[in-house]
Amino acid sequence: MAEYKEIHGTKIRNYTTNPDNPITGEVWYNETDQVLKFQYPTTTTTGSWASGGALNQARTNLDGAGTQTAAIAFGGQVGATLYANTELYDGSSWTEVNNLNTARYAAGPAGSQTSALCFGGNKVPSPGCTDTEKWNGSNWTEVNVLNTPRSYSGGTGADNEAALCIGGNAPSATAAVESYNGTNWTEVGDLNQARAELGCVGPSTAALAFGGYTPSYSTLTEQYNGSNWTEVGALNTGRSGLGQAGLYTAALAFGGYNGSNRVANTEIWNGSNWTEDSDLATARNNMGSAGATNTAALAFGGEGPPQTTATEAWTGPNQPIGSWATVTSMNTARYAAAAAGATGTASIVFGGAIGPSSTDTVNTELWDGTSWTEVNNLDVARNQFAGFGTSTSAIAAGGNINPGASDKTELWNGTNWSEVNTLTSARRLMPGAGVDSTAGIVAGGLGPPTYAIAEQWNGTNWSETGDLNASRYQNAMFGTSTAALTFGGDDTPDATVAELFNGTNWTEVSNLNKGQKAGAGAGYNSSTSGIRIGGFFSPPGALNETEQWNGASWTEIANLNTARSDLTGSGTDSSAVSAGADPASTVAEEWSGSSTTTKVLTD
Repeated sequence: MAEYKEIHGTKIRNYTTNPDNPITGEVWYNETDQVLKFQYPTTTTTGSWASGGALNQARTNLDGAGTQTAAIAFGGQVGATLYANTELYDGSSWTEVNNLNTARYAAGPAGSQTSALCFGGNKVPSPGCTDTEKWNGSNWTEVNVLNTPRSYSGGTGADNEAALCIGGNAPSATAAVESYNGTNWTEVGDLNQARAELGCVGPSTAALAFGGYTPSYSTLTEQYNGSNWTEVGALNTGRSGLGQAGLYTAALAFGGYNGSNRVANTEIWNGSNWTEDSDLATARNNMGSAGATNTAALAFGGEGPPQTTATEAWTGPNQPIGSWATVTSMNTARYAAAAAGATGTASIVFGGAIGPSSTDTVNTELWDGTSWTEVNNLDVARNQFAGFGTSTSAIAAGGNINPGASDKTELWNGTNWSEVNTLTSARRLMPGAGVDSTAGIVAGGLGPPTYAIAEQWNGTNWSETGDLNASRYQNAMFGTSTAALTFGGDDTPDATVAELFNGTNWTEVSNLNKGQKAGAGAGYNSSTSGIRIGGFFSPPGALNETEQWNGASWTEIANLNTARSDLTGSGTDSSAVSAGADPASTVAEEWSGSSTTTKVLTD
């Protein structure tokens, strides 16, 4: 048997307590507790579903292919209306593209967003067809047809050159399977059990088929090796019209109909067994689905009832769990300050109000991941203003400068602040986003009036760009001058509203889970990944919640140690720092997108 040193390269070491930075998997002896200990990454034990961008057309019995962030949806029905509609998903929103040549529902799907196949299905005037169409990323083209007319078949395959059509109604449940080679369909080995409305995943030579209607609601799972089907571990919940994602050895089954009700159940396949996990938010069947793995999948449309546009994104278990750690306090207590920084270990905090008299400060402090250092001050004391950039190249814009809202802008070059050209509209209580002092954006704010105006900074001047859809102030933001996300705020119909900027216009996207104002954001150089931090909402008042944005939806993650509002935020969704609070505070916390657990080694 190999010794510990041979495996890890070191002997087990003794420490008075625990080492400062143990290596994952390292074992050490804690002399104080007189035990052996080890450390491992802290991860989620279950998966989760989060809301994504809604389809443009509600429908059921549609089909889908691709991945969680690059999916295609096609066909479907609402009552007697059949659809040829095709939509593409980019991880946050659906876009309508060129239609199928033949409107249909309950077809079989295979492939990816850029190389898909649609085969069989029901069309007017009769059920069951052999029609096959290829998608090349832009258009659908009719190609050679199936041998057997059918609908409600399973379909799988990596692209439009290699696919399987599995089971279905022809017109009753069939076990027949056909293989496509890019030109023709060929009959291959039958399923052991005839069934329709089943789930299927994997390439055409190594597939998995599960569930379906036989006419009972089946739990049966079968594996295909390129020639024959073999029965393996059964689903926990028998159902038809279910969604699917993944591979032969790592699959996901979700939703469906169990004969009495539409279900939200999700099950994970590990190559041998199915295990129940977290449910869909919306129970449904006959939905479209996509996903190349069982850790990242998409469910869209389907029958609730009624027919829905709802999209949900799946993140599997064993994901890193982040955490906040209270770190060295700032030198100056403050609130309503601004910050800039690319990571949680390199940030600058400047300005703000200092209590209890609410006097504004010019004080600037630099955070290096260990301590705060006072550096050269702002030229003008202010609070409730926008900041963006890095610890060596930042902008301070607008804010409350006695006696009111200001248009003043200052630039930080890593050593000094200097006044530069002013905003086009004086305002306060607005956020900013940008990668450095040469490019950024501010949006919303309070003059008065309450603004929807957004302005872009090009390193020399400010210019107005597309307005927000809703006027707001005390909102938060992260991203760049051409790709930003703003969220929450006051004077909006709903303080959960989030809007995405594409360089020209703002579009409403998935809402925050918790309404808030006077919070902060951290998402340096990205509008598709970031966190919202703390804030205020009445009741209960100051908030400690943190939410993570993945480009499509918000997920609640680990809370701040101290609930607070009017705080700063800088960094990314994996490394951030937040400082200050109202009433004026020196508190600072550092965010890490991953964390570890230390345990005692027992026999």
